[in-house]
Parts: sequence; structure tokens; C-alpha cells
Amino acid sequence: MKVTFPKSFFWGAASSATQAEGRVTGDEKGGNIWDYASKEYNHRFYDGVTTENTSLFYQDYQQDIQKMQDISFNSFRTSISWSRLIPNGTGAVNPEAVIFYNNMIDELIAKGVEPFVNLYHFDMPMALQEIGGFEAKAVVDAYKQYAKTCFELFGDRVRYWFTFNEPMIPAEAGYLHDRHYPYVVDFKRAAAVLHNIILAHCEAVKVYREMKLAGKIGIIMDVIPVYPRSQNAADLYAAEMADLFYTKSVNDAILKGKYPVRLKEVLQEYDQLPEVSNSDLELIAATKIDLLGINYYRPRRVKAKECVPNPNGVFSPEWFFDEYVMPGRRMNTSRGIEIYPKGIYDIAKKIQTEYDNIDWFVSENGIGIEGEEAFIEEGVVQDEYRIDFLKEHLTYLHQAMEEGSNCLGYHMWTFVDCWSWGNAYKNRYGFYRLDLATGEKTVKKSGLWFKALVENNGFE
Repeated sequence: MKVTFPKSFFWGAASSATQAEGRVTGDEKGGNIWDYASKEYNHRFYDGVTTENTSLFYQDYQQDIQKMQDISFNSFRTSISWSRLIPNGTGAVNPEAVIFYNNMIDELIAKGVEPFVNLYHFDMPMALQEIGGFEAKAVVDAYKQYAKTCFELFGDRVRYWFTFNEPMIPAEAGYLHDRHYPYVVDFKRAAAVLHNIILAHCEAVKVYREMKLAGKIGIIMDVIPVYPRSQNAADLYAAEMADLFYTKSVNDAILKGKYPVRLKEVLQEYDQLPEVSNSDLELIAATKIDLLGINYYRPRRVKAKECVPNPNGVFSPEWFFDEYVMPGRRMNTSRGIEIYPKGIYDIAKKIQTEYDNIDWFVSENGIGIEGEEAFIEEGVVQDEYRIDFLKEHLTYLHQAMEEGSNCLGYHMWTFVDCWSWGNAYKNRYGFYRLDLATGEKTVKKSGLWFKALVENNGFE
């Protein structure tokens, strides 16, 4: 059986500025929280790898974009580094950055690769973090101005814009669960950060609409579908709460224009409600996006709480559910996460039924493997596991499209092995292998398979 996709389907990969660009002498880039944390908290980063080199995209962009064309990409998502473009977060624009991003965008277009440009991928300028980051309303205003600057500089050529990648993560990982700098552990502050990120998104969309640019604007969400252990009422409640905190809290605000009533009730009950004004709610209600990106890597399986939470502990969504380790689940042991291809179908159906079947695309999906050098034969990584992963997920995606889901494309994470948050180069994700010693980039078997997929608009 052949699985066939539309001729207009977007095929490509995703990356981000901090994870790919690196630094060169004279680039005039300002520091961001990852530049700072990877040095000052170096012990938290696998093998102590900092943001200095990453995947060398700043210097290699022409060759890299040629490599994209070599495996038939028709689109590519990356981000603009706020601290590269505006080193202090506000004020003077860095002319070196303008040259680089103009050249990158022009090169993508010249090679037939549609640029999908994201404005914020976890990389708060350090100068703005020092005044509170997204806890501070002044930083929402600074982001609005940054977005306007990007639209003015590049909006004549970039037709697909995204305000944020995974808006939940800066709040949850940076302000609640101690994974990202500033390593705060405080739910109420995390909730304030998430609310201000949503406001910043709305302000950027508003600016884009006012400028009447001839493109589309959206956002990229990290969606983890939630599955209860059983149909027992206690397990169903656990799943409802996990979904409420980690998905509906942000998705409903952005896609339905309002926060869930149940969320407000719970946060009021536990005295965790951030300050939210009527004008904030009006702005959220008035904001509509054109296109939704969905990042999908794993499911979330939950069960009823085994123990009552410590009433003096840190309030957290995990007060309402426990992780459920399902017997027989398939694991990516490198990352310690479950592989569940049907999840991409379930997300597609949720968008179709709960979110007005909005136009969307898979903005990230991928498999990170440790020790890929063990699979090198005659200089090529024989990553059959990545090809199998792609086939399974694309088969489920195709089924959802056959049933009416408006999916417009699929972007793998990632184009070339990249630096990951905390994990550095421990797990490899790319269609191209990066040799850390030489900087050489060589196509993997999956990259060649992907090329054939794009050229045939499907696979057997």
C-alpha cells in the first residue's frame, strides 16, 4: 500500500538559533540565558558543552541550505535569536545579525526552501532576564517591539511566522521544575510567566495584523496527549487534571480565546492565581492565529495519586496525578521516553474536534539516539530505526488527514545533529551527522530515505 500526501505538503525539518548557530568572532551577538547558564552552571550540561559552537549554522548556512536542497526539503523552520538581533533585548539592532538573517532567508528562497521563522525558542536575552524575564510586563513590551522589528526587516520575504516555540516550557521548566535557567521553583511565578508569554504572543499577532503583511502567523505548541491508566473515575480525573494544566491552560487561551473555567477554580482554591486583568482577557479573546505547529515526541500516561501531596510542599500539577508506567510500552532508551506513533493521530483528531479543525502542521517529531556512531557503516549512519519511526508516525498522520484533519506539512527534528538543552550532543536527531571534532556534516540513511519520500510525496 502506498501512503500518499498532497502535492502542496510541506516537507522539511526544524531547528533553532541557540541550538544551531554558534558564535564567530565579531558577530556582535548579545548573551542569552543559555549562553550564561551553559557557562555558569556548566555541570548541568552533558559533557560541559556550551552554546559557543553548537552546529555551526552561522558560518555554514550556505552549505547547510544546499544540503537541505540535496535531500529535497521544500521548507525549513528556524528561529531568530532575539539577543543576536537586538543584543540588549531593547534598543540598537545588530547590523551583523541583519546581514546574516537576510542572507539566510534569501538563500533558503533561492534554493526552493520556504522559510518558516519563529521569534522565540527559549532564548531570553540576558539583559532582559536580569529585569525579570517574562515575569516583567516591560519584557512583554520589549518582545512586541522585537517582533515588529523582525516583521519590518524580513516580513517582505518570510510568509510563515511563529511567535513562540512551546510557550509552556519557559514557564514550566524555568520556573517550576528546575530544568532551565533561572531554575526557580514556584508555581505562581511560573503561572505569571505563562500568562505574560500568552500576552506577548497576542501583542505580536496584533502588530502583524496591523502591518497587513501578506503572510500567515501562528504559534508552535508542545502537545503531550494524556492517557489514563484505566476507566476508573480516579484515573480519569488524574488524566483530566494533567490535560488541564499542561495542555488546555495554554491551548485554550490561544486557540479558543479564553482560559478554562476549571483552571481558574483550581488555582483560586490553592491561592496560585497570577494577576490577570480584564484588558488581558480581552486581548486574548480578540487574538486569532492562521496556522498551528504541533511538536510531538511522546505520550503522557497517568494514574490516580498514590499519596497525598505534602501540604507545605511546592504546589504543582503533579499534586493531582502520578505518572503511570504502562507494562509493555515501547521505549527510546536513549531519552527514557515512550515511542507511541498513534499519539500523532490522537492529536490530529483533538485539533479537528476541539479546535475548529484549524490548519496545522507537525512542527517537530523525531527520535534522539545515543551512541549513533555504533551504526556507521562505510561512513554512513544506518539509522533504520529513524526511518521506521518516520513511517509509523506518517502512517497515522495520513490516516487522520484522510478523515479530514487539515494537516499541511511535516517537519522532522532536526536537519543536522544539534545541541540540545542540557543534553548537548548526547542524543543525535539529525538527517545529517555532525562530526564534533571536524565540523563535517554527512547525510544519514534516513536523510536519503526522506529525499525519496519528498520526491514521491509518499512511501510504500
